[in-house]
Amino acid sequence: MVKLVTLDDIAAAAQRIAADIVRTPLLPARWADPVRPVWLKPENLQPIGAFKIRGAFNALGGLDAAVRAAGVVTYSSGNHAQAVAYAAAAYGVTAHIVMPEETPAVKVQATRSHGAHVVLCEAGERESVAAELVESTGGVLVPPFDHPDVIAGQGTIGLEIAQDLPDVATVLVPISGGGLASGVGTAIRALCPRAEVIGVEPELAADTAESLAAGALVDWPVAQRNRTIADGLRSTPSALTFAHLQKVLDDVVTVTEDEIRSAVRELANRAHLVTEPSGAVALAGYRKVATSPGPAAVIVSGGNVEPSLLADILSGSQ
Repeated sequence: MVKLVTLDDIAAAAQRIAADIVRTPLLPARWADPVRPVWLKPENLQPIGAFKIRGAFNALGGLDAAVRAAGVVTYSSGNHAQAVAYAAAAYGVTAHIVMPEETPAVKVQATRSHGAHVVLCEAGERESVAAELVESTGGVLVPPFDHPDVIAGQGTIGLEIAQDLPDVATVLVPISGGGLASGVGTAIRALCPRAEVIGVEPELAADTAESLAAGALVDWPVAQRNRTIADGLRSTPSALTFAHLQKVLDDVVTVTEDEIRSAVRELANRAHLVTEPSGAVALAGYRKVATSPGPAAVIVSGGNVEPSLLADILSGSQ
């Protein structure tokens, strides 16, 4: 039986990482429907531009000092890579990061800028390459979502939403590997039990929606998931995160590529927030679903976007 993360785990994570992250505010989207007021949780304002810093610092901080000193290894399409590299630098340990070759250059460069050793690999091979690095370097693996400390770290976002907006009616959270939704959902379920927790994912990478409907994990090929512009949402849940998602989500909404692009433009033009497509998916979901009356919290998960892609989106190009 899978052991689920608890509110106590998330509260402990909040204490552990407090000095290393930004406690992001809830920003009112004043142009939204007054019957369904929207608050944005701008995790793109974190030091590495995404929420992943929370799970990375909690995971590294939870390691025994002697284990951590041997270095860390991870695999990521970008934001977790930067987060682990940043956290490893803060702890003064070596980081080996495996990234798919199709990862946006801005994310690869940012990861290297924190002193990490980056290994590029072909699509679908990042886990196996990371396992080889663990064997050859003696470092400890810090996976992007399949770890209770990572889930608990991401759950601190839900803790903050509950503290700042206790009457929240709906929380919308993007889904990829499921670590963010697992942690946030756990916190909201415990602290705001009347609130709905809605996951959002691209139609082109909607493996979670299909899996939840089927009651079991459904495998989507890497090439199929890689079609979406939301490069940070191309992973698939693990057994650990899927068990959480089954318990904490009320629904999953899927959004089109055009709806994702529109949300990026809305955040830039109305909220003055630069976001990557993955970071705008939750807002796209809010625009598509009939949420309950009352305040909605939309997690803006990241802002690491290639300048050329952002320019294309803002100009309305496809």
